[in-house]
Amino acid sequence: MNKFKAHANNVALPHTIFSLPFALTSAFMATNGHPDAWTVVLILLAITSARWAAIAIDNLADLKYDKLQPRLSYRAMVRGEISKGEALIFVALCMVVLIVTVAQLPPICLKLLPVAAIPFVVYPFTKRFTPWCHLFLGLAIAMAPAGAWVALTEEISLPMVILCIAVALWIGAFDAVYGAQDERFDKSQKLHSLATRYGQAGALAIAKLLHVVSIVCFVAVGLLLDMGGLYFVGVFVAAVALIYQHAIVQPGDYREVTQAYFMRNGIVSVAIFVFTWLSYD
Repeated sequence: MNKFKAHANNVALPHTIFSLPFALTSAFMATNGHPDAWTVVLILLAITSARWAAIAIDNLADLKYDKLQPRLSYRAMVRGEISKGEALIFVALCMVVLIVTVAQLPPICLKLLPVAAIPFVVYPFTKRFTPWCHLFLGLAIAMAPAGAWVALTEEISLPMVILCIAVALWIGAFDAVYGAQDERFDKSQKLHSLATRYGQAGALAIAKLLHVVSIVCFVAVGLLLDMGGLYFVGVFVAAVALIYQHAIVQPGDYREVTQAYFMRNGIVSVAIFVFTWLSYD
């Protein structure tokens, strides 16, 4: 049980809320509200295993930095509750589950799997060379709605692309806000972020702009798919949540950036999914 808890800690189990709701949103949009239940189960299993593998890879790649970062002292690998070998075995098991699950979906999914996997394998290393590393994380998360859409329709369409852009910008901008508090530490370790390049004020300003574009993209998806008014209520709730998140953070003042702040970002994905679902009910 202790080892199970350690692995749950290592993959930030509660943070699954950031990807699965948008996969479900995509599934409903792609099928006009009538996704095949078994296909959805396979999609959620594939996305969850991919996400767990990605987080474990990220923690392995950053372990030497995480051990020097007091804010991350709670992590299982930092505390020695999980060894590197155990983490690698966990990643391998997740990858097996991912491949086996995707193989049960239409053939196009297995063909596109390497493309979908690239962002989450590459992301942990992008902070070594680009301040725009946050967008690589956003792209990795956006593979969830993309995969769901393709699995159910076997095609790539304009609404799907715009939905994925919206998700990528949403999570990428949030990561920029959350990561700005590490500006000094990242500079000391020669790591890159929007904050290390443009300062905290600049990073927060860019994040605000990206979130505005993200909301515009969510609106555009609704218009393209002729979604009902309830969907736009969900987008409005998401916009209010983002406005609040930005309002309580100021350059140099990150007292409000806690785990509660982190989890509140999930309101965006949950609100849009719930109101998308109600739109088809």
